Amino acid sequence: MKTPSKETQAAWRALLSVSKSLVESIERDLKAADLAPLAWYDVLLEIEKAGEDGIRPFELQERLLLPQYGMSRLLDRMDTAGLIRRETFGDDRRGQSVFLTPEGKAMRERIWPVYAGFLADRIGGALSEKDAIVMRDLLRKLA
Repeated sequence: MKTPSKETQAAWRALLSVSKSLVESIERDLKAADLAPLAWYDVLLEIEKAGEDGIRPFELQERLLLPQYGMSRLLDRMDTAGLIRRETFGDDRRGQSVFLTPEGKAMRERIWPVYAGFLADRIGGALSEKDAIVMRDLLRKLA
């Protein structure tokens, strides 16, 4: 059995801790602004990028790395909120595409300034451009 070094373990803990802290912080900012959660923004953005043809749920699942059951529940909530619409093809409920509603587009556009400000302050304010590039490259090694 391989044993990770103390530095490797510390790096892992730091990565998890910072990730959790940043996500919790942006979620608080979005909630304070009476906006949808961050995961909704990512879904809305991917649907918008898909254009007029919409996007299949399994494609969203792959792009956002969510489990199937998580994607189904998320889309149900977003549909109920009027941010997306789903069109089923034939009798098979799995054969559907997801489309952005005007309300969904408006929500994504309202979220972006809060999200962009968060990124500029929390990431850009803490890291130089060079640091950000180094961090990006290091994280890509882990991917």
